[in-house]
Amino acid sequence: MFAFGLIGGTVLAVLAAVRPRPLYFWLATGGLALAVVGASGPSTPAPPQLAPLIGAVGITLAVFGGGPAATTALRLAMGGSAVPGLHGGILVSDPSAPTQPGLAPARREVLRGGLTIGVLERLAAAGTIVAGFPEGLAIVVAVKGVGRFTELEAPEARERFIIGTLASLIWACAAGLAVHLAVR
Repeated sequence: MFAFGLIGGTVLAVLAAVRPRPLYFWLATGGLALAVVGASGPSTPAPPQLAPLIGAVGITLAVFGGGPAATTALRLAMGGSAVPGLHGGILVSDPSAPTQPGLAPARREVLRGGLTIGVLERLAAAGTIVAGFPEGLAIVVAVKGVGRFTELEAPEARERFIIGTLASLIWACAAGLAVHLAVR
């Protein structure tokens, strides 16, 4: 059950990231759940020579599945309320820009680079869990929060940051946990 969930979940998570379809994401979620349940059941640990392969597949599941998890969580929580920017961020009102009567308020793009940051965040989060160093999650969250601090004055940016980060981290931690339980 563990191997089927891990491999199937990984394939579907990659599909969900490359060809975004809700069905791929939800099936990948089922695969991840099977992997966690299968790894937490009473069974013998995986052979040590398979540990690097299991770790690589699990981290791939964490990295690729976390993006669709964050996107799905944001869509469920916020719908289409945020205006997308040209560079992957969202547009928010710019309070420092002068306003002119009869014109829409000036906007600026915040939370740019979320895809790259998310990949690195999930890689680090899953890696700390697989390595047996869950305290590393505090470092990951702190670095991400400090790095985004100046962009979080707009309420819609704060909401997206929190929802996306939590969904992404929960996914990565679940994938890391499945691997950790299977090889230890």
